[in-house]
Amino acid sequence: MTKGEMESVEVFTSEGKGRGLKAQKEFLPGDVIFAEPAYAAVVFDSLTHVVCHTCFKRQERLHRCGQCKFAHYCDRTCQRAAWLNHKNECSAIKKHGKAPTENIRLAARIMWKIEREGSGLSEGCLVSIDDLQNHVDNFGEEEKKELHADVQSFLEFWPPQSQQFGMQYISHVFGVISCNGFTLSDQRGLQAVGVGIFPNLCQVNHDCWPNCTVIFNNGKIELRALSKISPGDELSVSYVDFLNVSEERQKQLKKQYYFDCSCEHCKKQIKDDLMLAVKQGESKPSAETVKEVVQFSKDTLEKINKARIEGLYHEVVKMCRECLKKQEPVLGDTNIYLLRILSIASEVLSYLQMFEEAADYAKRMVDGYMKIYHPNNAQLGMAVMRAGVTHWHAGLIEAGHGLICKAYAILLITHGPSHPITKDLEVMRVQTEMELRMFQQNEFMYYKMREAALKNQKIQVMPEPSNETSPGLFHKKE
Repeated sequence: MTKGEMESVEVFTSEGKGRGLKAQKEFLPGDVIFAEPAYAAVVFDSLTHVVCHTCFKRQERLHRCGQCKFAHYCDRTCQRAAWLNHKNECSAIKKHGKAPTENIRLAARIMWKIEREGSGLSEGCLVSIDDLQNHVDNFGEEEKKELHADVQSFLEFWPPQSQQFGMQYISHVFGVISCNGFTLSDQRGLQAVGVGIFPNLCQVNHDCWPNCTVIFNNGKIELRALSKISPGDELSVSYVDFLNVSEERQKQLKKQYYFDCSCEHCKKQIKDDLMLAVKQGESKPSAETVKEVVQFSKDTLEKINKARIEGLYHEVVKMCRECLKKQEPVLGDTNIYLLRILSIASEVLSYLQMFEEAADYAKRMVDGYMKIYHPNNAQLGMAVMRAGVTHWHAGLIEAGHGLICKAYAILLITHGPSHPITKDLEVMRVQTEMELRMFQQNEFMYYKMREAALKNQKIQVMPEPSNETSPGLFHKKE
């Protein structure tokens, strides 16, 4: 954080809520409140060969560290930038014989930094690692076993010549990682690729309907305003996806972050009625019918997850169609179980290049999302963008351009104009605007030119569906 950014916020302590951050000046939607580099960060175990260990960009060809053979980088610039944080790790991996898990690597990087700089406040940090919450006292039996295993693995990896830390302090660091690790995404914000610790971000409290969002952009996290924020207002982000009823969100927050959410939307169960909506009118279904369809939806979603993992996408489509047939006469247009099936169906059908059917489902999904999500929600923006691209692929240029423009307006606020995904979306917006003009001037010629262009150019295939809809905010070890 720069001096100006540090002066724009202050840490405060409120009874029963712990620490938080307050705005010291006015912010408008899209303003960057602060941008913070990671105190320490690592690439996920499963992606160490395909993601740069410095900038966290996905690359096809990476340079490998010649000494430990483990770390990978975009180029010499990224490798040089990483050396301060990788030097001790490189030596330890060589002596250990192999790289430990991401949790161990992140804990080691944190403690090597403490060894270099001390455990006090680092430059630009409003709070030290020592003062971050670890919630170790709240761990259940299984979590305590995992913590003990991590500590033992850490001690086996940690070099004897490095500064030695007590068991309690090592446990504190692992607790901090478990409760405060922030998910890092790739350059386009579409896949979770690593985890890092950002002390200033850790001070921002949760609200299910927050006034801020967090985006990983160009190697830093950005805390961005979603709505107008006045001096003295508490800054908040949502630790979980809003697309769940208040009771379920509260359970998730209690299990993962050990607190009871008392935000306005949870206390008053705001929008729960929309998320559990059923068909109204003369043919309103019975409570028993609704219960049966909801249970069928839950069972289907479990089967779909298994089929997606195995890559059985045609089977996924078949299950989605069957589920929708049961849902449509019973569940309302904003019911979360209907929306989840519509989301999966549109994504998988797009991947299979069955764009017309995918576009219909995507439009219904977006219409439901617009009634539930905050108008400046990042996940809403990404969903609208995907729907716009699907409509474009289906040749529905008017609807496609409209959705892409709507997504661009949201992402300008949530991601900012410099984020790679916003830049990509701007290119799409300009292209679809040009195509729309052509379509309005001569519809027949537009389709002829489009057909010729698609014959000469391989159609852009949609990314393979993933079980992870979008990277979550905080990374919780499962």
